[in-house]
Amino acid sequence: MTQASTGPMADVRDMYLAHTMMRREFRLLPQLVRDVAPGDTRRAAVVSDHAEMICRVLHLHHEGEDIVLWPLLLERGGAETAAVVPTMEEQHHGIEAALKRAQELLPTWKATARGGEELAAAFEVLLDGLLEHMALEEKEILPMAEKYVTSAEWRRLGEHALNHSPKKALPLGVGMAMYEGDHEVVREVLTHAPLPARLIMPVLAPRLYASHAKKVYGTRTPPRVGK
Repeated sequence: MTQASTGPMADVRDMYLAHTMMRREFRLLPQLVRDVAPGDTRRAAVVSDHAEMICRVLHLHHEGEDIVLWPLLLERGGAETAAVVPTMEEQHHGIEAALKRAQELLPTWKATARGGEELAAAFEVLLDGLLEHMALEEKEILPMAEKYVTSAEWRRLGEHALNHSPKKALPLGVGMAMYEGDHEVVREVLTHAPLPARLIMPVLAPRLYASHAKKVYGTRTPPRVGK
């Protein structure tokens, strides 16, 4: 077992922000698809663009865990982490397969607004796997991360997503997380951002999500589903 380097340990509260956002957006997605009238390609494009965005967020979130988190836990946690990390990795594979299937169906549906039930069902399969995974992660993995992963190492998870996301999409992504997020945690996350972002993001990001939600959901305040 290898010990973490000295320094403050991970503050995992930002993971709950991400999980709450994904619970909300992926729970609402199947019905969004079903509500599009067959042949209404304009509306299908709006929903599809939203779906593509949150699918990208999910993929990068899990890719960061695969690259950064699982190796650190397996290296340092001994039998404690070895008992659960392989299950998390297996769940990631299942979620990625479900994600890939939905992404395969999206382009045709976006272009034709037909086949929506098949796409909605694919997103429901994805949702089932995702909810199970996040619940187990919160119960088992996050307490381990607080024990075995430093704050600096934990930030690499967020940096992976930031470095591989379109820069113009980042403020909206922050707004999606802030919508149900603990403001104290949001402020803590932003302390590591450049000064201009720290000043403008708390004002800009919620406005961008409200505008996006109005376009996607027909309301600036979509249902807060939390857990």
